[in-house]
Amino acid sequence: MAEKKLFNVRRKFVEEATNALIKQLLDDLFGDGVLNKGQKNCVLEENSTTEDKARSLIDMVMAKGDAASRKMIAHLQSRDPSLYSKLGLSSGQPAQPEPQKEQQGPTPLTSDDIWRKKQNDRDIYPVAKDFMSSRVSLLITNIKFTDERLNRNGAEKDEANMEKQLKALGYEVVKHTNLTGKAIDDALNEFSKHPKLKETDSVLVVIMSHGKRDTVLGVDWKKKISDNERPDEFPIDNIYKHLNPEKCPALLNKPKIIIIQACRGEGEGSALVRDGANAAVVSDDADEGNIEDDGLRFVNKEKDFISLLSCTPDTVSYRHSVEGSFLIKFVDEVFTAYAQKDDIEELFRKVMQRFEDFSIPAKRQMPTKDRCTLTKRFYFFQPSEAGFTSV
Repeated sequence: MAEKKLFNVRRKFVEEATNALIKQLLDDLFGDGVLNKGQKNCVLEENSTTEDKARSLIDMVMAKGDAASRKMIAHLQSRDPSLYSKLGLSSGQPAQPEPQKEQQGPTPLTSDDIWRKKQNDRDIYPVAKDFMSSRVSLLITNIKFTDERLNRNGAEKDEANMEKQLKALGYEVVKHTNLTGKAIDDALNEFSKHPKLKETDSVLVVIMSHGKRDTVLGVDWKKKISDNERPDEFPIDNIYKHLNPEKCPALLNKPKIIIIQACRGEGEGSALVRDGANAAVVSDDADEGNIEDDGLRFVNKEKDFISLLSCTPDTVSYRHSVEGSFLIKFVDEVFTAYAQKDDIEELFRKVMQRFEDFSIPAKRQMPTKDRCTLTKRFYFFQPSEAGFTSV
């Protein structure tokens, strides 16, 4: 299998590929529809070294399966025969793009065929092409605080990465920056009335700030307040209240994906910036009786949600003061590589897996899936410039 061939030469390819070759392969694979524009840009813009670009490219292609891997091998043979031979890919049959079968028999499935096949699966949330053009997301990022000691240096990178990723997944982005707790609540309330929610197949809500166990902090938060003051905080529970069927019937039976980058407690200090609140931070009920059938029905008060929180309860989550938070970095990498292939729960699992080998030996962080009430699998069916990409 071509995918296995790429895996076997991955290390050598990362070591030997030049920047010029990577750009050529990206252009070729973009032309083939293997990669979309967002993925192409991700390889070039989100990796500072040639080796990192090569690693991102080959991992992204392998994740798309055998057909995509076959195409990359064929383009590598054409672009750099010497490296193709050096990697040992010239042994046996020369790699070629998957040929068109002239003999009678089953016709290979196209991207649209695969998409339609999944739509007939009762265990998968329906995703209609017309609905994809109405996708909408909410992105809230708190960076600058009234107490400047709480400023979240590097969060600009998180905001940019998430906006790019949401757009690559086909979502219009409703973006807010530097909100108080009340303003966050107002933004959620306004979002719950967005006209596109009637047509969208799903929503994504991303909130990034400092946090405590059950709240996200607003930009006016301060450690010491007077007895008659309320802390500037947004209760995370309000997300589910604003988007549940009672308050937002437009999202009934549609996946609601929540990502929260914020601490959930106080941990010990470190040289890395942490998203905590510590000042040491550097950087309607009805009677069931006598009800007749007149179009009245009950629905689950909370269903079709899935949330990924950046850490377990009572712990901190880490953020680099330049590169941004580890959670958002890993979400961006995993979604870019696997969003065409995996459902949302598997994507979240892959993100969590990245934290098993945390790059800071003395620190530990583990994201947590929370309040998951999805009853089916949800796939993004990522759009591309030329239609749907392979799933």
